[in-house]
Amino acid sequence: MIDVAYTIVEEKIFCSGHHACPGCNAALAFRYITNTLGQNTIAVVPPSCGAIISGPQPLSSMRIPVYQTTLEASAASAAGIKRALKAQGKDHINVVAIAGDGGTYDIGFQSLSSAAERNEDIIYICLDNEGYMNTGAQKSSSTPYLAYTTSTPGGKPTAKKNVAEIMAAHRIPYMATATTGYLDDLVYKVRKAKDIKGMRFIVILVPCLDGWGVADHEGAKISRLAVQTGVFPLYEVENGIKYALNYGSQGIPVSNYITRQKRYRHLSSEQIDEIQQVVNADWENFKVKFNA
Repeated sequence: MIDVAYTIVEEKIFCSGHHACPGCNAALAFRYITNTLGQNTIAVVPPSCGAIISGPQPLSSMRIPVYQTTLEASAASAAGIKRALKAQGKDHINVVAIAGDGGTYDIGFQSLSSAAERNEDIIYICLDNEGYMNTGAQKSSSTPYLAYTTSTPGGKPTAKKNVAEIMAAHRIPYMATATTGYLDDLVYKVRKAKDIKGMRFIVILVPCLDGWGVADHEGAKISRLAVQTGVFPLYEVENGIKYALNYGSQGIPVSNYITRQKRYRHLSSEQIDEIQQVVNADWENFKVKFNA
């Protein structure tokens, strides 16, 4: 494993006074993303919790330009802005799309995949709260197997889409996973992405306190458990080939993670065991890729 520990130096781009829920992990991610990227940045944000956090126009919680695009066009909009900047000789300005899982895994995936195939010179960050939380906690293709949502009250019958591996398969220069439970790792990956040319993709697990049914102060703790149980390993892939593991399973039972969330309270012990078996199998496959 690669252990990353940094002194986090923040440029004050993200401001207080936004309209996120108390304890919101998406707002926490926004803070460290934008403060790490700095002033020479333009953000593209589709309809999502992120649009509420960044602010209704003409107001904003960020001291950088923010373009609020349509739900399906985040990557295309970011690519267009970056190409326009290059034409003006302003290649030093970063363009970052910050979208939710609904706008990434689902509705915006066509433009994202196309941007990756063209190797557009943008950073694309998915704030993954595993559902359409901004519109009532409906399921997305990021929602995990058997998790409750308002559109899957008996538990989602299908597995979570593995968007990290899908993006790595595009052989883009950089793909990484991160979470708000390991902020030094998150900052390291945003900083690394900032210095790379071409398409960069980071998916950040951001627990939705209301949608997941966790206490206001437990978002970061829950996301750490996702990593430590092996549900959401933190890793990097360069050019679709070079894998590096940052943080992964510490042998903590998956039950420690899911029993803290109301979205799983309908599960039987047999179903929890089933999830554990899937996580175990996935982790064994991961270790082969990482040479861990």
